Amino acid sequence: MNRSQLDKYITDYYGVTAERLFEKNPGFQAYRHNDTKKWFAMIMDLPESRLGLDGQKIIDVVNLKCDPILIGSLRLEQGFYPAYHMNKENWITLALDERVPDEKLRMLVDMSYELTRKKLRRKNK
Repeated sequence: MNRSQLDKYITDYYGVTAERLFEKNPGFQAYRHNDTKKWFAMIMDLPESRLGLDGQKIIDVVNLKCDPILIGSLRLEQGFYPAYHMNKENWITLALDERVPDEKLRMLVDMSYELTRKKLRRKNK
């Protein structure tokens, strides 16, 4: 899945449009919950070196919140990296290319959305 396909999925499925919050980084697109404004995805264009790779080629990636139990095993897979500029225990960075299957990417976007949404509080009895 590429950048525009992921943007379409998030917009169509969640009714959220990308926000460009950083004037110095026009290639960074944040996706936030409409009610709380919490981020659940951030699409970015980064040099490979920012992910610990050799080279300066610019690649599209997405940061997603993830269950910490899954992060370690996901990092062993092609196209997964420690979170760029986020808490590496709770977030992960994925390459937006053929290395990450579309179905897995959609599942991780859905997980990120759920992990960042407003929690309902229970009333004490």
